[in-house]
Amino acid sequence: MTQTIHIVGGGLAGSEAAWQVAEAGHRAVLHEMRPVRGTEAHQTDGLAELVCSNSFRSDDPEGNAVGLLHQEMRSLSSLIMRAADANQVPAGGALAVDREGFSAAVTRALEQHPNVTLVRGEVEGLPPEEWGPCIVATGPLTAPALAEGIRALTGAESLAFFDAIAPIVHRDSIDMDVAWFQSRYDKPGPGGTGADYLNCPMDRAQYEAFVDALVTGEKIGFKQWEGTPYFDGCLPIEVMAERGPETLRHGPMKPVGLTNPRDPLVKPCAIVQLRQDNALGTLYNMVGFQTKLTYAEQVRIFRTIPGLERAEFARLGGLHRNTYLDSPRLLDATLRLKARPALRFAGQITGCEGYVESAAVGLMAGRFAVAEAAGHPLAPLPQTTALGALIAHITGGHVAADGEANAPRSFQPMNVNFGLFPPLERAPRNETGRRLRGPEKAALKKRALTDRARADLAAWMGGAQGAASRPAAAE
Repeated sequence: MTQTIHIVGGGLAGSEAAWQVAEAGHRAVLHEMRPVRGTEAHQTDGLAELVCSNSFRSDDPEGNAVGLLHQEMRSLSSLIMRAADANQVPAGGALAVDREGFSAAVTRALEQHPNVTLVRGEVEGLPPEEWGPCIVATGPLTAPALAEGIRALTGAESLAFFDAIAPIVHRDSIDMDVAWFQSRYDKPGPGGTGADYLNCPMDRAQYEAFVDALVTGEKIGFKQWEGTPYFDGCLPIEVMAERGPETLRHGPMKPVGLTNPRDPLVKPCAIVQLRQDNALGTLYNMVGFQTKLTYAEQVRIFRTIPGLERAEFARLGGLHRNTYLDSPRLLDATLRLKARPALRFAGQITGCEGYVESAAVGLMAGRFAVAEAAGHPLAPLPQTTALGALIAHITGGHVAADGEANAPRSFQPMNVNFGLFPPLERAPRNETGRRLRGPEKAALKKRALTDRARADLAAWMGGAQGAASRPAAAE
C-alpha cells in the first residue's frame, strides 16, 4: 500500500529522508521554505546546501567512527553519500566535496524522482494532522513559528535555542593515578553512589597558570545574527575567569566537599570535575566548561589540567545558536514524537552534530517511516553499529542531569565517535596473544569495533529486508 509521507526541511537530513521514502515506492512531499523565506546562514535555494565546511571528515571506515558511518550509509543506498562521492575534491584522507556540485546533485536527484514532490514555502507551525505521517528535519535554524509549535506541544523546556557545550573526554584517556571518584560531600544524588564524579586537583600555581591561559587564549566570536546568548548558570569558562582570579575556584572549580585520597591532608586550590555523560560510562563531560575558545586552544589548555595531560576529546566545547530537542525525553527509539507519534524528527534538531550525522538520522527516519507504513516496524539497530550508536545516544544513551541548582541540560549535541559504542567484550591482542598498550592497542581496538559493526549491520540488514518482503497485514 503506497502512502504519502511529508518531510519538512530540505537540508541534508530532509533530503535523505525523502530519498529513502521515495526509493521504497512511497510518495514523498518535501517542503523547503527557501527561497520564499531565507535563513541567516543559507545563500542559495538548493537542497542540502552546505553552509559551513565542505568536509564530511574522515573517510576511513576502519579507524574512524565517521568513516564507518560513511560506509554504513553507502550500504543503505544513501543519496547524500552518492552525491558526495560524485562531487569529491582532494582532501587527503577526508571526504570533501564541491559544495555547489554536491547540492546541485541532490536537488536534481529529488526533483527528477517520480515519487518526490518538492513544495517551496514555509510550513508555519506544526504540520497539520491531516497530513498523516511526517518527518520534521528543519535543522538548527528552525523557523520561529514551527519552533513555538513544538514547544507548545511538548513543554517550555523541550527545546534549546543555544547550544552550551562542555568538552567531553574519553574515559580511558583520563589518568586515574591522578583523578579519583567522589561526589561533593559524598552525596549520592538521584541514582548515584556518592562517587559519581571524576576529580582532577590543582595546586595554587597550576590554578593561576590555568586562569591566565583561559583569559589570554584565542576565542571564537559570535556571528552577528546569533547575538551574545550568555545566561545565568552557563557562562563560558573564560568569561568567568575574566571576572576575577578567584571566580572559578568559587564556581565550577570549587574544591569544597572533596578530599584527594592520595594526599588527604592537603586541600587542593581548585578541582575540575567530570561527570559521566553516557549510559555506557565511556564518556565524561567537564562540568561547567562551556567555552568559546578555539578548538586548538581547548586541547592545549585543558591538557594542562592534572589527570587530563593525555585526554582524548569526543567533542570540544562551544556556545552557539542551535535549535534542538530534548530528544531522550521526547522521542521514542524510532524518532517519533511521543506526544504525537505521527511526527518523526531527523537531523540536527534531534541533537546530532555534523553533516554526515544529520543525513544518517534522516536516512533512518525515512526507513522507520517506510517500515511503519508497510506494517513491519524495523528491529532496533544494533548499538554496536555507527548508525545504532548515534540513534541510541539521541533517544536515550545520555545520563540525566543530577538535580544540581542551575545545572545545564544534560543532553547535548554530539558527533558520532567510538565512545558511543558498547565496549568490546575482550581487549584486543596481537597475533601472539599478547595484550597491547599505546597506539598499537588503540588501532587494534578501532579495527575490532569496526569489524564488529560491519558484521552486526549486515545481520540487521538481512533481517530488515526479510521483514520488508513480507506482505502487510490486511486493513
